[in-house]
Amino acid sequence: MSIEKTQAQIKSSLWKAIAQSGVSLSSISTEDQTKLVDHLTEGILETVNELLEPATEPLKQAGKTEPLLDEEVVLWQGRPFLSLVEFYTLTSERIKIVHGLIGKDVENFELIRVQDIDLKQTVGERMMGLGDITITGADASAPMVILRNIPQPNDVYETLRKAWLAARKKYGLIFREEM
Repeated sequence: MSIEKTQAQIKSSLWKAIAQSGVSLSSISTEDQTKLVDHLTEGILETVNELLEPATEPLKQAGKTEPLLDEEVVLWQGRPFLSLVEFYTLTSERIKIVHGLIGKDVENFELIRVQDIDLKQTVGERMMGLGDITITGADASAPMVILRNIPQPNDVYETLRKAWLAARKKYGLIFREEM
């Protein structure tokens, strides 16, 4: 379900609960009532997202200060907003996507196979600080991967872009365009 649909469903539930409570809101202007419900909706979404956060340790190397030259390093971990069944890990070598709550499906997308990275945000996603990152590449099993509803997508996009360029440089891959 999209963020916009989730927001609309929560707003509808809030209006219904207010109507069923018997509390009179006639002393509050319609504009202020709408602001209140909008603010409550955002608060509910943020609280639910925090409750869904997995209990993970902060990203750190166990007692190491500098990673070894060829060691794979975790650069970012996250999940889509309000999701229990998807989890993303970006390392210096690959993008790992795990699907599933009980059964797990793990997909790896090597950074050296990435050809293009795009960031897309709808108006609702921009207001919530979310976005989708589309990764296109030369991976036979999944030529396109979309990291959906990522919090702080600009930061994740830049981290991914830098890791991609570093991986290409590490393996001596260069860009070549035909004209």
